[in-house]
Amino acid sequence: MITAIFLLVVLAGLAVAMVTMSVSQQTSSAMDVQGVRALQAARAGIEWGVYRQLRPTQAANCFADTSFALPAGDTLSGFTVSLQCSRVIGPGTLSTWTITSTACNQPAATEPRCPNPGNNADYVQRRLQAVLSN
Repeated sequence: MITAIFLLVVLAGLAVAMVTMSVSQQTSSAMDVQGVRALQAARAGIEWGVYRQLRPTQAANCFADTSFALPAGDTLSGFTVSLQCSRVIGPGTLSTWTITSTACNQPAATEPRCPNPGNNADYVQRRLQAVLSN
């Protein structure tokens, strides 16, 4: 009887350990997928920011800082992208623009929407920069 109780306790402990490990691996895998999605959202933001900056109507000024949610109906629809542009006038006539794109899945209520300082365990954020010069 004591041996049977001991075996049941040991098997129950192993079952709990296996379930805990499985849940941890599933959560880690889901966060990894969300991280890749955030990277692609930030990349989309960089591409849009570079496009906006290289338009002839933009001339020498940076575009205004902005945030936008990605369109519904695709895998990136839960992400918001915040874009910032800064211009540095270098030696002579050299100008450099730095475009920063930050994508997150839980945006803040105010600008800039990403990064969100009130993040939680499910929060994912990625930041990319592009430097343009002429």
